[in-house]
Amino acid sequence: MAKYRVIAISILIVGMAIGYFDVLHVVNPESILSRPFKLGLDLRGGVHLVYEADISAIKPSEISGAMDGLRDVIERRINFFGVAEPLVQVEEKGILKTAQNKDYRLIVELPGVTDVNQAIKMIGRTPFLEFRLENPDIKINQDTALDKAYLPTGLTGRFLKKARLDFNQTTFEPEVSIEFNSEGTKIFAKITKANIGKRLAIFLDGAPISTPVIRSEITGGKAQITGQFTAKEAKILVQRLNSGALPVPISLISQQTIGPTLGEKVLFKGVRAGLYGIILVALFLIFWYRLPGLISVIALAIYTALVLAVFKLIPVTLTSAGIAGFILSVGMAVDANILIFERMKEERAAGKAIGTAITEGFSRAWLSIRDSNASSLISSGILYWMGTSMVKGFALTLGIGVLISMLSAITISRTFLMALGVKGENKISGFLMGSGIK
Repeated sequence: MAKYRVIAISILIVGMAIGYFDVLHVVNPESILSRPFKLGLDLRGGVHLVYEADISAIKPSEISGAMDGLRDVIERRINFFGVAEPLVQVEEKGILKTAQNKDYRLIVELPGVTDVNQAIKMIGRTPFLEFRLENPDIKINQDTALDKAYLPTGLTGRFLKKARLDFNQTTFEPEVSIEFNSEGTKIFAKITKANIGKRLAIFLDGAPISTPVIRSEITGGKAQITGQFTAKEAKILVQRLNSGALPVPISLISQQTIGPTLGEKVLFKGVRAGLYGIILVALFLIFWYRLPGLISVIALAIYTALVLAVFKLIPVTLTSAGIAGFILSVGMAVDANILIFERMKEERAAGKAIGTAITEGFSRAWLSIRDSNASSLISSGILYWMGTSMVKGFALTLGIGVLISMLSAITISRTFLMALGVKGENKISGFLMGSGIK
């Protein structure tokens, strides 16, 4: 039993150290050893924005790439303005639908920002740039609808590499020079080669700003945007295009502000509920199972420290739903200990010695623990895959907690019990005799 004692002492020391570092930032936030938890929008306060993406003009095979590009563009714009730890993610509505029929939304969360108008302005109305060819079947005049006068070519801002401000050497008017990436260069060359003599209109946010005529094939992937704008307007346009021309148009459909005071209250109540629950569970385990209950409480404390440490290291963004998932995982960890102890009771009732009952109890309980935790992990995986940001937070913390709970129940609790050196009916058998284990 000596090796179990060494392992048990090591686990206890490591668990206490991890627990110390978990709470250190609360006692001394300036300590270099502390690493604060990453709190979600509902706990810190901020702005929650939901944008709807218009994918009607995108091929089904290109939708995924376009939405990823959209997310990257918005992230670059937000990071440019220095918002700490923003969350930008794509949400699909209608999992069973085809890609073209799904509803695609962009979720933007900005912690620490409480002014919705400021947040919307921060993201800005990034120009949607596209190139359209004139329709040869329609005579264009002032009354002609733009969607009929010019046809989409598939060449949009998603293929844009960079933009810069130039001035025309003859008229000295400002113009915006743009350069496409390798894929955009090929598309642009193909369009200009096949449509010499036709107008290739440059549309910005659905309105034509320039309608030049294609004089020859352009293979270099470069073009100029000219229009009736000032140098200041051209400079702003360059900044917006360089920060990211949107691959798809978006429109704001929902906005919500969460005050920091409300977030503090939610955090306080969530932590308090978790502490009350853990204390009551600990008291029950000690009262009902005596020594095994005390050991399970120690294992539960180490489990809690490990989970919180993992939350910091990943890091996991803790929301109110995430805290609920963590508290639920604590219940799963307790459930595993109870299964083990009940199996130990059955072995004791069969007349087996305490040492044998411990070994057999853990062995027989493992299959039930494995199956119940596997079902919980499957549920967590589905919730994380199909859920929204709040649901994903719940699923992630629950899944991590369930995985670590298997370690605490099977390994830590067993190690501590075996470290006691229980053989037959020794002196500590009286502590094992009680309401729970007989």
